[in-house]
Amino acid sequence: MYKNLTVVSLLGALTIILGAFGAHTLKDKLTPEAMQSFETAIRYQMYHIIILLVINLYKDFSSSFKKKMTYLFLLGTLFFSGSIYLIQLLKIPAKLIWFLTPLGGLLFIVGWLFLGYEFYQKRTEK
Repeated sequence: MYKNLTVVSLLGALTIILGAFGAHTLKDKLTPEAMQSFETAIRYQMYHIIILLVINLYKDFSSSFKKKMTYLFLLGTLFFSGSIYLIQLLKIPAKLIWFLTPLGGLLFIVGWLFLGYEFYQKRTEK
């Protein structure tokens, strides 16, 4: 559990760093549409960092479930937010990595569905 929380905490710090970098350095360098895309990547990354903190601190989840959720949401963040960062910061053409963003979104969706199913199972156990 603490390994997951350590990684999540570091990613939370990275999210703040990237957000500050975007707000203070990129606002004059990116088009409004590109800046909006970058901010979406930051926002989704932070949402999933926060939910990973909750999942990993929730005592009723098994360690295997916590591990599965951590992998799903971290991979989702890597593909979804990471691909947007690559496109906006490194100017990698979207046509080369277009599939990574929706793949990350799919991993987020699968993770949320697993989370809902886990809560449903816990409801029916009591």
